[in-house]
Amino acid sequence: MEGSGERRPHIERLFQRFLNDEQSAKFIHGVAQQYTYASLSRLATCGSRLTRRGAVLAIGFLSGFEANDVLGARMRDSDRGVRLLAETGLREIWLRDGNEAQRHQIRKIVRLNTAGEFDEASQLASQLISDAPRFAEAWNQRGIARFNLQQYRQSVSDCRQTLRLNPYHFAAAVGMAHGYIELNDAAAALESLQLALQVNPELEQVRIQESRLRKALEQR
Repeated sequence: MEGSGERRPHIERLFQRFLNDEQSAKFIHGVAQQYTYASLSRLATCGSRLTRRGAVLAIGFLSGFEANDVLGARMRDSDRGVRLLAETGLREIWLRDGNEAQRHQIRKIVRLNTAGEFDEASQLASQLISDAPRFAEAWNQRGIARFNLQQYRQSVSDCRQTLRLNPYHFAAAVGMAHGYIELNDAAAALESLQLALQVNPELEQVRIQESRLRKALEQR
């Protein structure tokens, strides 16, 4: 139990030190020396609150897309700190699928979308999808670009495919909802928002939007 005199896992000491000094490189090095991915996955699921936080943080730093299921499940952890760390880790590992060249390309696509270069982002995402059709984030990024190009049906389709490949991709569910709103399909938008909240209960703005949309539909 937390607070008892029992010896705590080393991951807790590493995590506490990270909270104090914020030196991620030291934290990563310490974890890599002591733990395998399998042991971190176990601690993320069944350890104490601080152990789970430390393990989830480490997985987000060290792992690739293979950690998607572990971190995805932790978004429904009983501890909010674990949930938030899992969300942050997921956003990072979604960019770590595929090979090195494909990971370089997805980061370029993200930068293009962030910069508002949606035509180029859509084209590069289509190329990446052709090369790696199971790279979920490529579909999501093309969905973002297409939404901003007002290609709403295509955007919804890309978001739906993202979720087929990665059922924990709450951002794609939100993107799909926004596309449905632009297509004046409020019922489908509501279902998409509810899906996003089922996957990630921490989306407070989405919860507000879902509540407003649900009430509007009830009043029809």
